[in-house]
Amino acid sequence: MLPAEIFKAYDIRGIVGKTLTPEIVRLIGQALGTLALERGQQAIAVGRDGRESGPELANALMEGITEAGMDAIDLGASPTPLTYFAAFSLGCNSCVSVTGSHNPPDYNGLKMVIASETLALAAIQELRARIARGDLRAGSPKGKRTRADVSEAYIERIVSDVKLARPLKIVMDCGNGIAGAVAPELFRRLGCEVVPLFCEVDGSFPNHHPDPSKPENLRELIATLAEGDAELGIAFDGDGDRLGVVTRDGEIIFPDRQLMLFAADVLARCPGEEIIYDVKCTRLLHSWIIKHGGKPLMWRTGHALIKAKLKETGAPLAGEMSGHVFFKERWYGFDDGLYAGARLLEILSREQDGNARLKALPKAVSTPEINLAMAEGEPVELVARLVERAVFPGERSRLTIDGLRVEFEDGFGLARSSNTTPVVVFRFEADTEAALERIQADFRQAISAVWPGVSLPF
Repeated sequence: MLPAEIFKAYDIRGIVGKTLTPEIVRLIGQALGTLALERGQQAIAVGRDGRESGPELANALMEGITEAGMDAIDLGASPTPLTYFAAFSLGCNSCVSVTGSHNPPDYNGLKMVIASETLALAAIQELRARIARGDLRAGSPKGKRTRADVSEAYIERIVSDVKLARPLKIVMDCGNGIAGAVAPELFRRLGCEVVPLFCEVDGSFPNHHPDPSKPENLRELIATLAEGDAELGIAFDGDGDRLGVVTRDGEIIFPDRQLMLFAADVLARCPGEEIIYDVKCTRLLHSWIIKHGGKPLMWRTGHALIKAKLKETGAPLAGEMSGHVFFKERWYGFDDGLYAGARLLEILSREQDGNARLKALPKAVSTPEINLAMAEGEPVELVARLVERAVFPGERSRLTIDGLRVEFEDGFGLARSSNTTPVVVFRFEADTEAALERIQADFRQAISAVWPGVSLPF
């Protein structure tokens, strides 16, 4: 039985031993190997994060890949960005990262790139359909299985590209994720003094959940900064493709503000280019990008969807509120929390006080991401009803490319259905606290009108 619910919008993800078993992963590997052969590929590189289920699932995946007659390159335990990097550095153009990202320890999953295309949406559903109809290559000759370690090549590539104007002392929280296997060494080689925090890889995540987009997961980082003399704090998620940033005095610089810093830097060398950001980001990005000579483009949330838009437009930079940042200028266009951290420090090292530069970035009154858990299918229905029926006082415009984002004179409200879990994702921003409360109240009223009895978390 192939559980439909593991085939998500941007990846495959399930509960190990229940919805995601070695047998299922082996079939997925065989499907990926068949697809890669059809696209003229020679090999698929396979990396895995630090989860305890990783070795068994990665082995099953490679068994499936080689069964289809495709070669598999075993990268071992590697952050997801290193797996993406391997597709370029080894010249195979195809890779799979066995990762549960920031999900709890009992989850795992697959992020897939075949022939330089990140599989998402219809491509992932077609993979499921291929398995269901048995359209899988099998027999001889089987593919070969080899090993490769690209960590040194990855570090060397970044150190040759990113140059710090002065040494920096930083606190680094890897949340016991796989970034801990590479990030401390990388940043020391860049010239940083690193104070490590939870950099030992432990797939049970004993200290805190490895998701830097949630403020509660940055508490220890903030406390360590307060106790010492480090200039900055950075954090990574479970598989290393997202970045969190905290100033010396404990202010969290959310990713949409990080993107402002990156955009100003990139546009200085790429004037007139598009900068892409997702629907959860601050509305202040629009005017900031224009002010720095770029063209703002808001797009749908999701690392695979943003990557596809980046490829389509040729934009040099994109970012998401979740912490995924995609550099095409000087890099490869995939989301990489470690590389984003290096580029951040490169910019800040030119300043006598990097914290002042961060804190001077425009800022509005806003909420973090707010989630409303519902039954499977209900978030899509609720958002569809809002799009169809909701009326908001003072509404200036609305965007429906990904849920409903309503723009007001003094702020915005967003409701969208998550593509990874059965929740409605909300975010609100305004010029003042009073305006923020008004916009939230308008959304509460609109939601109650289309879904009576709902208990809202804001």
